[in-house]
Amino acid sequence: MEYALFLRQHIDHVVQLTDEEFEEVKQYFTPVRVPKKNMLLNCNEQVSKEYLVVQGCMKLFTFDEAGKEYIMQFAMENWWISDYPAYQNQTLSTTCIQALEDCVVLALSFTDKEILLQKIPKMNIFFGKKSFGGFVALQKRVLSLLKNSAAEKYELLLLQYPELFQRVSKTMIAHYLGVSRETLSRLHKK
Repeated sequence: MEYALFLRQHIDHVVQLTDEEFEEVKQYFTPVRVPKKNMLLNCNEQVSKEYLVVQGCMKLFTFDEAGKEYIMQFAMENWWISDYPAYQNQTLSTTCIQALEDCVVLALSFTDKEILLQKIPKMNIFFGKKSFGGFVALQKRVLSLLKNSAAEKYELLLLQYPELFQRVSKTMIAHYLGVSRETLSRLHKK
């Protein structure tokens, strides 16, 4: 796959770069292959990169003291993923990222992003819009978790991301929605 073309199309949806600007931008991204079930980021690991998913599906998750898994995010093609609080503060991760399928991501280091933002000001607009979109999605998810019933959460997820149900297990969907596997099975049969 031509990663430069993928990246160019991804950026062009938000801002238009000249060919010269894009040539500068693309050199800061590194393709990384992550085989299915492999970890891209482990808990308590230094977070120095964020990732744009080119191919595949990943999950961002953590565990509580009892070992219960909490999935905070799925990321499919054209989605960004990282432990963002740790990335922003250059600290250790509190979450993990695992490939649910064979994946290819484009990695962007924190240092390179800072340089890129200085060299190509349009990328400030790009990342600003991407960050704002991520914030909006996160706020909607939190509100849904707080106020919606299990059935409403399930229906919203199915409506927003129907392809997710073809790519991840029902157990993972249950962990993402904060419901039991049994509850999810009952909702799925309706």
